[in-house]
Amino acid sequence: MGTDQHTPASPRAARIEEMRRAERARARRNRVLAIAASVVVVAGLVVGGVALVRSQSDSDSGKDKDTAASGDAKGGAGHFTTGADGVRTWSGKLSRTHVSTKVTYPMHPPVGGNHNPVWLDCNGDVYQEPVRDENAVHALEHGAVWVTYTDKAEKADVKALAAKVKRTPYSLMSPYADQDAPLILSAWGHQVSVKSASDPEVDKFFAAYVQGEQTPELGAPCTGGAMK
Repeated sequence: MGTDQHTPASPRAARIEEMRRAERARARRNRVLAIAASVVVVAGLVVGGVALVRSQSDSDSGKDKDTAASGDAKGGAGHFTTGADGVRTWSGKLSRTHVSTKVTYPMHPPVGGNHNPVWLDCNGDVYQEPVRDENAVHALEHGAVWVTYTDKAEKADVKALAAKVKRTPYSLMSPYADQDAPLILSAWGHQVSVKSASDPEVDKFFAAYVQGEQTPELGAPCTGGAMK
């Protein structure tokens, strides 16, 4: 009879086979870990890229805002609507961006819109020379009433209105050549022409609009701005 060739595996062979199985299992685990690590790396790159794009976008947006704040020359769009009392109210949106350039306003004197970062002193200040629209509009934003007049206004009326302004905080007065009437009173978003210093509308306008409900920045100062 021949010898049986299928003898049981030796303990050494069994240990080798167990080691091989362990190695194969370890290889599988390493592949899984490698794939997981790759996914994490790719996800990190994607998130980083999105963050970079957002950061760049925010930076560009900030630049746009800065550019607008320093160079927007638009004073707003709209028109006046005249009430029964003769007060004209601006119907359009009056933007409030601070600009360092000259602004082209759609009305004269202007009753709002983009303006200079520095307000005009309006603590009962009477200016003998024309003032910059952009500074005066900032004073209106603080709740001031701006009295303006042309060379066609009666000197007595100019004197009387100047006296009223001097005793009224949050008001100012200056000559203004480019306006449709000899005497005009302006507040943020509102304006009225008056016939004389004794016109009843003068007191009504002051009462309604000096630090009135129309004021965008109620309580903001009228001193420490552009000096005389």
